[in-house]
Amino acid sequence: MLLSQTSEYALRAVLHIASRGRPVTVGEIAEATGVPHNYLSKTLHHLARSGVLASARGPAGGFKLAVPAGALTLHEVVSPFAVPNGQRCLLGRGVCGEVPDCPAHVRWSPVGRQLREFFATTTVADLMSPPSPTIWR
Repeated sequence: MLLSQTSEYALRAVLHIASRGRPVTVGEIAEATGVPHNYLSKTLHHLARSGVLASARGPAGGFKLAVPAGALTLHEVVSPFAVPNGQRCLLGRGVCGEVPDCPAHVRWSPVGRQLREFFATTTVADLMSPPSPTIWR
């Protein structure tokens, strides 16, 4: 799994929104994450249409998570921006697995599976708290 720039921006934005605990404006998110305002606006609206975010207009409006952070996986955040028909080839040869003689495929496949598992099982809440020091021992 290789993340597109939009997927990375989406993750940054969702993590910022989750950390605020209130509706957050596009301008605030753009400033905090370093993502261009107009690009971010389109990305956030796409996440809202996908059910990841909820949005409200008005003085107290902005974007917030549509579901609790503990129920929102990273896969759900990035999947609206995924490459259609599968994953991109690590070497840029189209969809992963379509080129049988790709020199990276045999070695990359297990890594790709681990990444997919990470995104499928890690929630936004998991990234909101620092890891336990015992994890790194």
